[in-house]
Amino acid sequence: MANAYKKSMNLPKTDFSMRANLAQNEPKRLEWWDDIDIYHKVLDKNRDHTPFVLHDGPPYANGPIHIGHAFNKTLKDMVIKVHAQRGYYTPYIPGWDCHGQPIEHEVEKKIGTEKMNELPQATIRKMCREWAEKFVDIQRNGFKRLGVNADWDHPYLTFQHSYESANVEAFKQMYLDGAVYRGHKPIHWCKHCHTALAEAEIEYGDEVSPSIYVTFKLNKIPAAFADAGVVLDDAYVLIWTTTPWTLPANACVCLGPDFDYVFVKVNGRYLLFAQELVENVAEVAGWDDYEVVSVDGEPLTMKGAELSDLTYETPIMHEVEGRFIYGDHVTLDSGTGAVHTAPGHGVDDYKVGQKFGIKMIMPVDDDGKFFDYVPYFAGMDTDEANPHIIKWLDERGMLVAHVDIHHSYPHCWRCHQPVIFRATDQWFVSMDKTGLRDKALDAIHNKVRWIPDWGQNRIGAMVEERPDWCISRQRNWGVPIPVFKCAKCGEIIATEATFDAVIDLFNKEGADAWFTKKPSDYLPADTCCPKCGAHGDDILPEKDILDVWWESGVSNIGVLRHRMEADRLTWPADMYLEGSDQHRGWFQSSLLCGIGTFGAAPYKSVLCCGFTVDENGEKMSKSKGNGIDPNEVCNKYGADVLRLWVASCDYSVDVSVGENILNRTSDAYRRFRNTYRFILGNLSDFDDRTDAVRDFNDLLPADQWALVRLARLLDEIDENYDAYLFHRVYRAVYDYVVGDLSAVYMDELKDRLYSEAPDSHARRSAQTVLFNILEVLVRVMVPILTFTTEEVWQHYPEAMRNREGREISVQLAGWPTKDAFVPALPADAESIAARFDVVLEAREAVTKALEEARTAGTIGKSQEAEVAVAAPAAALEALNSFDADFYREFFIVADATFTVAEGDEYAVDVKKTELDRCPRCWNHRALGGNAHHPDVCERCGDALDAIGFAAEE
Repeated sequence: MANAYKKSMNLPKTDFSMRANLAQNEPKRLEWWDDIDIYHKVLDKNRDHTPFVLHDGPPYANGPIHIGHAFNKTLKDMVIKVHAQRGYYTPYIPGWDCHGQPIEHEVEKKIGTEKMNELPQATIRKMCREWAEKFVDIQRNGFKRLGVNADWDHPYLTFQHSYESANVEAFKQMYLDGAVYRGHKPIHWCKHCHTALAEAEIEYGDEVSPSIYVTFKLNKIPAAFADAGVVLDDAYVLIWTTTPWTLPANACVCLGPDFDYVFVKVNGRYLLFAQELVENVAEVAGWDDYEVVSVDGEPLTMKGAELSDLTYETPIMHEVEGRFIYGDHVTLDSGTGAVHTAPGHGVDDYKVGQKFGIKMIMPVDDDGKFFDYVPYFAGMDTDEANPHIIKWLDERGMLVAHVDIHHSYPHCWRCHQPVIFRATDQWFVSMDKTGLRDKALDAIHNKVRWIPDWGQNRIGAMVEERPDWCISRQRNWGVPIPVFKCAKCGEIIATEATFDAVIDLFNKEGADAWFTKKPSDYLPADTCCPKCGAHGDDILPEKDILDVWWESGVSNIGVLRHRMEADRLTWPADMYLEGSDQHRGWFQSSLLCGIGTFGAAPYKSVLCCGFTVDENGEKMSKSKGNGIDPNEVCNKYGADVLRLWVASCDYSVDVSVGENILNRTSDAYRRFRNTYRFILGNLSDFDDRTDAVRDFNDLLPADQWALVRLARLLDEIDENYDAYLFHRVYRAVYDYVVGDLSAVYMDELKDRLYSEAPDSHARRSAQTVLFNILEVLVRVMVPILTFTTEEVWQHYPEAMRNREGREISVQLAGWPTKDAFVPALPADAESIAARFDVVLEAREAVTKALEEARTAGTIGKSQEAEVAVAAPAAALEALNSFDADFYREFFIVADATFTVAEGDEYAVDVKKTELDRCPRCWNHRALGGNAHHPDVCERCGDALDAIGFAAEE
């Protein structure tokens, strides 16, 4: 009979597997999405709706994707899918940065520097293109494996003709406006890669540098000091520097205009430097006996600005007479307050030198070696020269002290070697001549939404302080600076007509034509030098190429504008989304290019994310061996587990990932999957069109509460998706699944779902709410569990799955709303939630007491317990609004009674019931209530009657 009773139960039925087998099943799902062209199906469904355009920042096509790529692209996909589910038109054009030194550097490593230097430029460019194309395909496959929807067959690549022409469009506008200029000024120079670098291409690392204190012989001294006993023949200025190799370029000494300077007599010499630093210098130099030149017992001082007429003998290039100048950049934090100044080797030095008309000396070549005319050190590399210069100074009695210091120093972002500051002829974008800085700051503070909001101050500070943008590079692979030079007089030739000719050339043949065709073949016939009139083959193309940050910065033109009509893109984009390092990179270069070309920011909002680090918080790198391959994660756990990890992270800070974290995420994934499986299994015989309870008041109390709680969850999800707080969406849904559903509602439902007659009101009430829960959970989780929600959608009960008009994919199903709940929520629905808050408090107390009784051996399962609950008086009204049958099911006990507690705490007494266990539902109830089935409880007897169960079965 027991087996017959089991057959009479409504046990869950579903083909939705408990085991996910994501690594095997996700690729099949990808093939199916590809077959039905899900990307364009989503677009077609929302074609007439409001667009939402997230513009993809292009990763470098120079290696397989890493976990940071996966994190970034998954975030973008989640943003887009949220909007697509909500009905927005969401074109997404993926892109790759295919030009510049990163790729050229990889090719050079592959074939060797010597061979690279022997190859013609056309061959190098061809190899670079092939390298980029190879990794575009590799990365594209990696991103597709993550379930990212995009127009993968039509990406934007920075070497595409129409994209290359976008560079010229931006350059033309900014050049003709006066923002772009050719200048000779110090910039970051990589002597290993032989190119200029912008600030965004610099990374900082620790270096050990020599901190030296050096004397320069004075040619004159102020009369007041001479009167106080300072002897000119023994008078020196004491300077401080951490770059001895720049001393051949010394042209002046810079003082703080308002600082007090004194002469210090030591070892028979008089040394001039800042009064405030005397004790510090004496300690570093090890002076036991020194005195400050004084008058009437008071130190004799002069302000830095008062010493600007002094001169001195430069230490190495003796034909140059050094001058004293002053500037506000001088500080008293370290050194001597008398700064060795080489205008060719530093931004501050250059600026103050320009102010005082100081001639620039540049004794270092492209390889970072001194020219032959530099005495003593000709041919030496700057790093090699440092110890030689220090020794040379020491031998001549000019070195007062030498201490090695550890400090942060700029390095090249590709070869990771230290860079130098070196003045060269480069192309720059002026930050101030056309008001670019002010316009950019206005956009940052007043026009753009920054997510998180601290991004506004971060990029604002960078733009406010940044120097003019160096946009030229001395490399082979990239888009050329689109101007010409006169071979006869060196004049720059750049007019609206020449720019338009280059735009036309690039659109037709690409930037490669710049390096292979004569300008006379494509420039207007009347093109000539405005200075000397030269024309024809005397018009030569510029050899430098554009900074890759410029190239990526014009993507708003090359993609958003050039593909606006074909792909229904918008300018400005609704969102840019990249890592926080892009505040000084792509976010900034895009902003400057957009404002410089069109007068506005190319984006309405910017979302930035942190970096991926290992479980110890350390940066991932190949050398440390702590990197994680997204493909390996997909093969072991599945892409949905990786996506769930992304969603669980607070992306506003650096995010940790590793085996332990992925294992925990996999466990969380199983909770979601089991919930979907439970709901699907218990809806196998349910058709919402015919079986749903249509009136909220007809739902059982627990079902009413569950529907109201679902509405609250949906509000919370909407709010956090609106704010792009995916980790809060994850937490809200996870807590709901683990808490409200698994621990409470589904636990209480099992008896009703399994034991009631299939079409009983109690069972249909539960199924109605489960259907609503499924409809919400499957749709809101599409952006996160892309593969699994699709699998759930395809395993809906047959009555729903095969109905006419049902969307083929969950990605077309749309967003759930409370207005679509069946039944509809009444205006006072929240009142039951308030009563259930009290019931849940009581349930918590009961659950704890049951566990204690189980541990003590008083009871086995909770079904054999009778509980007597003493509840606070304030709770009784809510608790008494439900009957005993409700509590038997909700607490899963044999019986429950309530009395008033003496205080404000619950007290629960548990005893083992004397009621028999029903052999069908296993609840302890009075048996025989139904005459046809005397061996079971009345509820089960009625269910057996309803299904036509005969006792002899």
